[in-house]
Amino acid sequence: MSALPPPTARVAMRAIRQGDDAHGVRVAPEETPVAFVYDGGSEAVMMATPQDLEDLALGFSLNEGIIGRPEEILGMDVAQQASGIELRLWLAPDRGGALAHRRRHRAGPTGCGLCGVESLEDAMRPLPRISSPLLVTPDAIVAGMREMAALQGLNRETRAVHAAGFFVPGEAVAVVREDVGRHNALDKLAGALARAGRSPATGVILMTSRISVELVQKAAAMGAPVLAAVSAPTALALRTADAAGVTIAGVVRDDGLEVFTHAWRIATAPDERAGAVDAA
Repeated sequence: MSALPPPTARVAMRAIRQGDDAHGVRVAPEETPVAFVYDGGSEAVMMATPQDLEDLALGFSLNEGIIGRPEEILGMDVAQQASGIELRLWLAPDRGGALAHRRRHRAGPTGCGLCGVESLEDAMRPLPRISSPLLVTPDAIVAGMREMAALQGLNRETRAVHAAGFFVPGEAVAVVREDVGRHNALDKLAGALARAGRSPATGVILMTSRISVELVQKAAAMGAPVLAAVSAPTALALRTADAAGVTIAGVVRDDGLEVFTHAWRIATAPDERAGAVDAA
């Protein structure tokens, strides 16, 4: 078994800008096939950045409902293969049995954002209703996004990866994870928080991407009350977030943000809380 590949590679490029023409080198992020293998059976394969893979394995398992608690993973190996990486996980007997039953009834293959689904109804699976009374100011979200940018070491090198971060109002950004895939970055964040024993219900998830429906589904599965991103949400993401009780803040810039669902959690004045909670 060989060592895992590094998360970046140096690639040759030719830069043509404002009349100048020069040859040079750029750092590019690696994109590697990663297979999730539970109890010897393959569940999903996706392209991912080969770092923080233990976090990815745990976060994916939690967010996709394969396990309910980290303790239900009895063992984990990260194995380099000729064609990619296998994340090999062994589950508690009840969870392993439930997954085996799901596999036997699966209709066909799936895409990277909605792994292991069996039907259109499964793609829009029921989500827990988030009832957290968390309040956060717009300034705190803007500051958190700015702070997260400084913690994105891989993106600073490559300018080509997404990040997911977590902060609790009044505290610094606690955890940041990066990946070529936005949903992978969020799964890695979920795994990192679970391994650290931190509850997503106490803070805000930050994303450097648009807000798509699978990000809302994963945030709701984590129990996160606020999901904020630098880009705008899709309409389906907003309908899903509204039904799940998740606050969506998008288009986060230095001058502010836009709030789309459950706006009562975004408080601009200390006395907003009572009226906002009543209105929700």
